[in-house]
Amino acid sequence: MSVDDSPVRLQAVAAPDQPDVTPDLERLYRGFEEELLVPLWTQIGDLMPAHPRSQAVPHLWKWEALRKLAEQAGDLVPVGRGGERRAIALANPALGGRPFATPTLWAAIQYLLPGEDAPEHRHTQHAFRFVVEGSGVWTVVGGDPVPMNRGDFLPQAGWNWHAHHNATAEPMAWIDGLDIPFQYLTETQFFEFGRDQISAEERDTPRRSRSERLWGHPGLRPLAAQHLTAGSPLLAYKWEFTDRALADQLALEREGHGGTVEPGHAAVRYTNPADGRDALPTIRTEFHRVVRGADTAPVRETGSSVYQVFDGAGIVTVGDTKWSVTRGDLFVVPSWAPFSVKSEASSTDSDSGALDLFRFSDSPIFEALQLDRKEVAR
Repeated sequence: MSVDDSPVRLQAVAAPDQPDVTPDLERLYRGFEEELLVPLWTQIGDLMPAHPRSQAVPHLWKWEALRKLAEQAGDLVPVGRGGERRAIALANPALGGRPFATPTLWAAIQYLLPGEDAPEHRHTQHAFRFVVEGSGVWTVVGGDPVPMNRGDFLPQAGWNWHAHHNATAEPMAWIDGLDIPFQYLTETQFFEFGRDQISAEERDTPRRSRSERLWGHPGLRPLAAQHLTAGSPLLAYKWEFTDRALADQLALEREGHGGTVEPGHAAVRYTNPADGRDALPTIRTEFHRVVRGADTAPVRETGSSVYQVFDGAGIVTVGDTKWSVTRGDLFVVPSWAPFSVKSEASSTDSDSGALDLFRFSDSPIFEALQLDRKEVAR
């Protein structure tokens, strides 16, 4: 029965793929309604389409507008118990007002004022933070203070205690990504409040976290460390290493040695150094660099994605929708929607002279269920 308690209504329709409309068929359908039954032959086109038909639609959020609204929220909305975070979620216009970017992914801009603390809590939802601008906030995960700086990716698997504090004289904004819609849909979520105040030791501001000192050495796994929980034990993936990896891929391509996913398009995936899998169990995170003047082949995949422009400018095409994007802008690519980008000259100086894109998707879920599919147009 639907949530408004209205009865199931079945309509006999004269159509080539439907049974003849007769009084007996009408009586059969009334009997189905009384027992809350729905025959497949009236629903198969909706339940089993020829290809995915996402409930979400392509949509673009401009960073300049998001940042301005976050600043206004900083003046009006306190951080503390109850609201917990000054986080403003992206609401896909086709998802009925839910604070969901896609049917499985949640994205938000979070804003913390100088000297502010976001209190400790934990939840089963897997989460990350990605910093497109600024520095000065430390996220404290399991008692480990982790610095957040521009370009850093900070994963945090579910059911880990975490808090944030701004130790500087400037406000800071970043994006949060979580699998809230997926866990909401599957009715698996748990949440728990932590301490109202973190300890003095946890308010420390080290240049490197304990997790980075132990796990942040490429290709080297500490033999004494046992990592048995979900998600990556490395709590910060530093921009300097991401940037270098992308630059090296493009240099190898120029030298004729390959190394890029397609001409002028370098990409890396954030992985768990303990097992080589995705950094988070339900969320895939990647970074893409498209050199100025290059464009990517149209690709479509099962599952949905959210992108943020880290640097540069370009033209993004999602299905029949096309946008001009610049630093900080966020956009959604629904399931099976063709997606491509073209890198263009930026009005601001780009660190790389290219269009840099941070991407997160729900791909690990569909790969685990063997429902992943991908098509590239060329």
